[in-house]
Amino acid sequence: MFYCTIYSWSCIWTKLCGTNYPVCISFIVVNEFCERFSYYGMKAVLTLYFINYLHWDQNLSTAVYHAFSSLCYFTPVLGALIADSWLGKFKTIVYLSVVYVLGHVVKSVGAIPSVGDSTIHIALSMVGLILIAFGTGGIKPCVSAFGGDQFDEEHTNERRKFFSIFYMSINAGSVLSTLITPILRGNVQCFGGDCYALAFGVPAILMVIALVVFISGSGMYKKSPPEGNVLLDVCRCLGLAIKNRWMSSKYDSKRKHWLDWAEEKYPKRLIHEIKMVLRVLVLYIPLPMFWALFDQQGSRWTLQATRMNMAFMLNALLILMFVPIFDVVVYPLIGLCRINLTPLKKMAVGMIFAALAFGAATLVEVNVMKTVVEPAPHGQCLLQVYNLADSDVKLSIPGSNLFSQPIKSYEDPQAYQHLELGGHNKTITVGINHNGHFHECRETFTEQKAYSLVLHSKTSGIVCQLVSRKFKCCSNRFINTRSEAVNVTMAGVDFYIPADYGISPNKSANNVHIAWQIPQYALMTAGEVMFSITGIEFSYSQAPANMKSVLQAGWLLTVAFGNVIVLIVAEGAGLDQWMEFLLFAGLLVAVCIIFSIMAYFYTYVDPGELDKLFPDKTVNEDEDDLKKDQADDIMYLNSIEKRTKM
Repeated sequence: MFYCTIYSWSCIWTKLCGTNYPVCISFIVVNEFCERFSYYGMKAVLTLYFINYLHWDQNLSTAVYHAFSSLCYFTPVLGALIADSWLGKFKTIVYLSVVYVLGHVVKSVGAIPSVGDSTIHIALSMVGLILIAFGTGGIKPCVSAFGGDQFDEEHTNERRKFFSIFYMSINAGSVLSTLITPILRGNVQCFGGDCYALAFGVPAILMVIALVVFISGSGMYKKSPPEGNVLLDVCRCLGLAIKNRWMSSKYDSKRKHWLDWAEEKYPKRLIHEIKMVLRVLVLYIPLPMFWALFDQQGSRWTLQATRMNMAFMLNALLILMFVPIFDVVVYPLIGLCRINLTPLKKMAVGMIFAALAFGAATLVEVNVMKTVVEPAPHGQCLLQVYNLADSDVKLSIPGSNLFSQPIKSYEDPQAYQHLELGGHNKTITVGINHNGHFHECRETFTEQKAYSLVLHSKTSGIVCQLVSRKFKCCSNRFINTRSEAVNVTMAGVDFYIPADYGISPNKSANNVHIAWQIPQYALMTAGEVMFSITGIEFSYSQAPANMKSVLQAGWLLTVAFGNVIVLIVAEGAGLDQWMEFLLFAGLLVAVCIIFSIMAYFYTYVDPGELDKLFPDKTVNEDEDDLKKDQADDIMYLNSIEKRTKM
């Protein structure tokens, strides 16, 4: 590989010969790969760690898991402020990566059984997760923006492709980590059980590697200095503009924009930069709905897959395929058709793909639910009755009015009924009235299990057989009423059924194949490529130089609020899963229409022109400068109004 050295701006940057790609971006991409391996590897076993090691129940484990995920996307605001206002992006990434490593180390120590009691383990785990959240969240907006900083303004196409490569590195790290880390936990034994300490320790090592790789490229990076406390200036400017606008009278001169009421104290450049950022942030308002659908791949869709007797992680694999396909094939073909596919149009199309994905998930869910039984609450079990006797039977269960009507012979059984046990298990004597003769079956039931009571007649009377079935996944049994044994094959699974009312072993087989999930994953991945990658690049390209990390943090906040939407709908709606999928799809379509209308009126800007239009960054401008800036501003706005909208 050959390199060329480019001398510019008193710094030395090395680029690949014949290209406009700085060599230093390879350090950034490798850093992101290792960091994402570290993050997703830890998350892959986190819920199991809560349940099996800390002995939390599923509700608490799920709540803490989502709280941690949300914190990881709220903390980018802090990282962006530190980067843009104080340390700069490079130092922020380095310092917060150290915090990140410490979090992993503390988390790994907390997973060692010999280190204290359960209280110590919980305390270390929570401290470790908080440190990890501040570390990963703090560097999130900085790494992508720092990578974009390495490109000259005229190399926008190369910068766009960099964001695609950057996104591929995220998913490559995700694929490998979620495959390797669970293996380390389950197949490697330490301290007399699953080795969670190793499963958390390997991500810690990867984060150390990420930090070392990133620092190794220090001499090649283009490092933009921080611009001071940008957020404080922005807040003060906004406050002054609102105050002056509120206190103005009808005799005061009019302003073109409400922010112009801050001109008496703040420079035109800062006011114009704030206008640019606010216009983008307003566009972000509808975006959390996309992430509300997207992030359910790791929860609702995964649960759907387990009920299909299989679970696989397809999104990250498809991303590695779709990103180059879209960059090399799809987008160029669209360009050849003379279709102007702007960034905001791409994002709107991405939303439609995500809505279609949930439409496909709805169809799959409707079919999956036909073979799925949801568990009963504590203190109860589920019971249904199969009457294979030669005539009707009537059941009586002490203390219960279930099955009060006669059950017809060979009638399809009713849906599962909730049987109160009043404890973990209970032995119940079931009374059976058959042709005027009374029979009894004494059976033991355990809470949160599903049972089928099979009744058939012999010369001695009614015979009872109690069988249980699996939850969450399809459970299949066959009853053979013939006098000889038979073999049955269903969905590729063989069942041997003994003669004379023999019942086959409990096996899982589903006529809804796992491959039916592929369309929804393909649609969602296509939506992710068009929405997420484009959104990252759009956020960078439309932000002033001193606010790029802040706008990247705003983009990441949409992910955090998307998770909040999922929690609200999932907890408050109380709908069946297929109806919930359909609700999310409909909501995203409505949000997409709103976003498209907003995007139509958005005008793209070039932050690089700010230095030409506002060469003076000082706060105190005299009247002649203001008149000149106002004239330049009018010319600038007129020029960008001619650009293609949306």
